[in-house]
Amino acid sequence: MNSTPTNTLLRDAMKAFFHAYQAFTDKPDEMLAKRGLARVHHRILFFVALHPGLSVKDLLACLGVTKQAINIPLRQLVEMDLVEAGTAEHDKRVKELRLTEEGRKLEEALHREQARLLLQAFGEAGQQATEGWLKVNQVMARPQT
Repeated sequence: MNSTPTNTLLRDAMKAFFHAYQAFTDKPDEMLAKRGLARVHHRILFFVALHPGLSVKDLLACLGVTKQAINIPLRQLVEMDLVEAGTAEHDKRVKELRLTEEGRKLEEALHREQARLLLQAFGEAGQQATEGWLKVNQVMARPQT
């Protein structure tokens, strides 16, 4: 049996993915815009919340961007007192990032919106579909060769 998806299935998957991502980011984008922030700021908040004490170098690796690309949005988050950059104890040259109390509150509010949407979808789709969806996303997230 041929397991290659048809062009129609691929187009349907792309369309569903596009609309799902739009739904996933709509409310957080709106919340961020009220503060003059964008999706790049959300990604920084997400990974700093996930890994408190994350170095700037490791943040760049998580996001797959250059230092130049992250410089302005990270500086804005620091200036807005949402992220703090401190010196690492193990190496004074390393800058570690942590959310401030206000940054934690914002990140948790963004997280709640997206978690609510995922929990609803997972509940409707069922465990097998959820595990399949997770696997597909993990495969797509791997570095491409």
